[in-house]
Amino acid sequence: MKTLRLIMGVLAIGALLAIGSTIAMSGEVPATITIKDAGFSACKKTAVSFTHEKHFKDMNIACTDCHHDYQQGKNVWKEGDPVKKCSECHKENAAEKNSLSFCTKAYPAGKAPGLKCAYHMNCIGCHKAVKKEGKKAPTSCTKCHPKKK
Repeated sequence: MKTLRLIMGVLAIGALLAIGSTIAMSGEVPATITIKDAGFSACKKTAVSFTHEKHFKDMNIACTDCHHDYQQGKNVWKEGDPVKKCSECHKENAAEKNSLSFCTKAYPAGKAPGLKCAYHMNCIGCHKAVKKEGKKAPTSCTKCHPKKK
């Protein structure tokens, strides 16, 4: 469970960091963030509209469950530190698949995942854990990546 929380935290941080702003430094937390990371050269799915307010305020997810700066195996990021883009550390890897099981096998605990797996491991991993608790959370692709109009 601790490993799952770590993985979920890493990926959620990636989602929040994708906007490339310094939300934490400004003290302003936008209600919604569009996750469209420039680190994806050939993104086939639509951008994700991430409801920061819902995750942070309604679900009581701690900032450090998403935002991170790992040094010597520990997350040293704290509220007020700059928020970086996920792609600054998690690089695009064309071999990554849109599969949570692929990602967790390819990147065991302690190994930094590529960009796509970072998002999927954190977001989908957390959503699946929430569903196991009997709460609602989307787990299908089109629930987060709406079809192009």
